[in-house]
Amino acid sequence: MIRFLILIGYTTLMMFLQVSGRLNQYINVHYRYLAIISMALSFILAIVQLILWNKEEDKESTEHHHHDEHDHGLDKPYQRGIAYLLLALPLMVGFLFPTVSLDTSIVEAKGFNFPLSKESVGDPDVETQYLKPDTSIYFDKTDYDKQMKQALSHYIKDDHVKVTEENYLEVMELIYNYPSEFIGKTITYKGFAFNAAQKEQSDLFVFRFGIIHCVADSGVFGLLTKMPDGQTFENNEWLELTGTIHSGYYAPFKREIPMVDVTKVTSIEEPKNQYVYRSF
Repeated sequence: MIRFLILIGYTTLMMFLQVSGRLNQYINVHYRYLAIISMALSFILAIVQLILWNKEEDKESTEHHHHDEHDHGLDKPYQRGIAYLLLALPLMVGFLFPTVSLDTSIVEAKGFNFPLSKESVGDPDVETQYLKPDTSIYFDKTDYDKQMKQALSHYIKDDHVKVTEENYLEVMELIYNYPSEFIGKTITYKGFAFNAAQKEQSDLFVFRFGIIHCVADSGVFGLLTKMPDGQTFENNEWLELTGTIHSGYYAPFKREIPMVDVTKVTSIEEPKNQYVYRSF
């Protein structure tokens, strides 16, 4: 019976995450079908467990006490208790813990650094990424270069790069990989303001939180901006900007990075879903 309840719990959790819209804060929305499959499988397995439990009950009522509970070597009650507790743990986390909305306080808490090498990409256990979405870790070098060149061909023919929710991470990765191809082009994109204070100067980045595959490789991605007439914005203020891409030396990272000379900027409503996802 406990197994049935746990499996039904998983089915309900998957359904709850999808209906409430919280699933898209854990995984790339393009992988939603995997959650649907796991929901269906949990439900089927729960029904199987219910049938087996009913059969066992019938058997016990005819044979009185036949202790045939050999749960794959988990003979002792405390062993079964531990196993059930471990299985139930994700359910408790999923249902009881609130989903944290990301904001600039997370960027401030972690700080951010441009990945100069594999070792400097955030926390080694969780591939937190900053500024540039890096999908090279999922491909061998030849395939990755081929994919990037193919994606680049869609954008280099236009002087105006329009960034959407769908292509946000792809465009940002291309700009950081091939800055010279984008210098002089106009870009329009949306994001939230983040003021990075470094010693004397304060620099304004405009970011989006992005998920490449799942929350483990999520990060904060965007570009350094130079606002017109020294305009300033509060952290977490959502903006839509248009400007020209150029490259400039950024002292805190001791390197050249792509930047946007903003010509037009407007405050916008915060989007319902703050995340963007990588399309493959």
